[in-house]
Amino acid sequence: MPEENVLFARESDIPAEEAAPKLQTNKYLICISEGLLYGIDAEQVETIITDHTITRLPRVPHYVRGIINLRGQIIPIIDIRLRLGKPQAEESCIIVVNIGSDCMGILVDGVDKMVDVSRDSILPMPTQNPQKLISGMCSLPDGGTLLILDCGLLLHE
Repeated sequence: MPEENVLFARESDIPAEEAAPKLQTNKYLICISEGLLYGIDAEQVETIITDHTITRLPRVPHYVRGIINLRGQIIPIIDIRLRLGKPQAEESCIIVVNIGSDCMGILVDGVDKMVDVSRDSILPMPTQNPQKLISGMCSLPDGGTLLILDCGLLLHE
C-alpha cells in the first residue's frame, strides 16, 4: 500500500502481513505470600483491604481465619499461607474476590502490582506438583515466576 494512503486506510484495507497481530492478554493482580508471587485474575478482584478486624468462627477448616462484614456483606476470609500448608503471617492484607455470585477474602502478605500476561506465555503446572490451587505459571519480564491462583478452588478441601 503506498505510504501516503496508509494515513487514511481502514484496518480492513491493510494487508494481513502488514497488520500487527493482536496479543491475547489477561490482567492479573500480583500478590505476595511467603516470597512467592501469585496472580489473581483482575476481573475477579473487588477490593483490597489493609486494615480490617476478622471475626473468628468455631468449627471451620484451619485455613478459614473467620469472616468480615464489608458494607453489609459477610465475607469468609481464607488465609492463603495456611491453605498452602505454610505458617501463619502476622502482617497481611485482604483481597476480596468475586467467584460467580459469591465473594471471599484472601489473606496475603502483600499486594505488588497489576500486570498484563500473554495467554500464550501461561504454562500448565508440572504434573508431579501436588499443588491443585495453581492453574498455571509464567515468567515475568523482571525474571520472577508468577503462579496463577485458581480462586474458585480455595474453599474446596
